[in-house]
Amino acid sequence: MNKLLHTIIAVCLFGFVHAQTFELLGTDTINKTDATGKKQGKWILYGKHKPGGCYPADKKAEEGKYVDNRKVGIWFEYFCNGNVKCKLTFVNGRPDGYAQMFHENGKISEEGNWKNNRWVGNYKLYYENGQVQHEFVFNNSGKRDGPQKYFYENGQVAIEGNFANGKEAGIIKEYYETGDIKAEKNFTDGNVDVATIKEFQPKKPIPAKSDSPLDNAPVVKVRDDERPNEAVKKEASKGPLVLNGEYKLYNKNKQITKDGMFVNNRFMDGKSYIYDVNGILQRVAVYKNGIYVGDTQVEN
Repeated sequence: MNKLLHTIIAVCLFGFVHAQTFELLGTDTINKTDATGKKQGKWILYGKHKPGGCYPADKKAEEGKYVDNRKVGIWFEYFCNGNVKCKLTFVNGRPDGYAQMFHENGKISEEGNWKNNRWVGNYKLYYENGQVQHEFVFNNSGKRDGPQKYFYENGQVAIEGNFANGKEAGIIKEYYETGDIKAEKNFTDGNVDVATIKEFQPKKPIPAKSDSPLDNAPVVKVRDDERPNEAVKKEASKGPLVLNGEYKLYNKNKQITKDGMFVNNRFMDGKSYIYDVNGILQRVAVYKNGIYVGDTQVEN
């Protein structure tokens, strides 16, 4: 039940390590700096470069190439179990190009093209079993534009239709997990024409256990590195913490991490804020009806 949360909150597009100390030139055959102190060539960062983390001292944390102290080309970051966590393309020190993120079990979780702090072009989000969960198309402004699809965990299409500049446009079709048509809704500029909605009964029996995208919405729990607002603190003092309603959650640096509507600890509607290791805001992921629908512009 924590699949999307792991994908969106723990996503590591910009979570690469900026280690504070490195091996000196001449004492390391790979990690080298030039006469001016700038990192050059192939670098491999190990657990010893990430004190306090889960990596053993000799375990790889990330690797890639530097040119004049800036990351270039393909960089890899790894989970503590050794599996690849991220595979990003860097240009002049910034992520720019094809990007892949992975679940901790080794299967891909996200892939697409990242440019100017947003997804552009074709994008896919995957369930932990490797099945595609979303197929989106983003325009150069980072808004969904063109054909969009949601899938059940069994591989069946759940929702399909077109978006125009971030809003539903035309006929949006919904399906039961059996493949039978569930509904047809006509949208104009993101608004549905209620009078023309068509709903259908399933022709085949619906499985007792639903594997719909909504049912797989993440169960959001207050982690050790998050702090609730005052209202939640008061509720927590009365017993087990259960989020129902609108709340804001914060990290240990007092930065907001989630802002929106929760239902029985599920983050249903709102924004999730993702920061890099230096505390700099990098992404703002948007959820609607418990489903990740894309990113919004990061405000400077």
